Amino acid sequence: MINLDLRQAIINNVKNNSKEEMKEVINDSIGNDEKTLPGLGVLFELIWKELSAEEQNRLVDALHNKLQGTKQAVT
Repeated sequence: MINLDLRQAIINNVKNNSKEEMKEVINDSIGNDEKTLPGLGVLFELIWKELSAEEQNRLVDALHNKLQGTKQAVT
């Protein structure tokens, strides 16, 4: 049995996808079942590592602003 971590399994699953297929994977994962969240997290990590500090700050600002405008669900 091969011991393959989740991160590498996700990367291996999409690494040969075309740009169109990659966009479909992302679009199909957003707002879908929570089991797709780890995959989106891995893809985000790959993007994050390639961003400049300025781009990371812009992304964090956008996320922060979005979350500030989102009301938390009552539990």
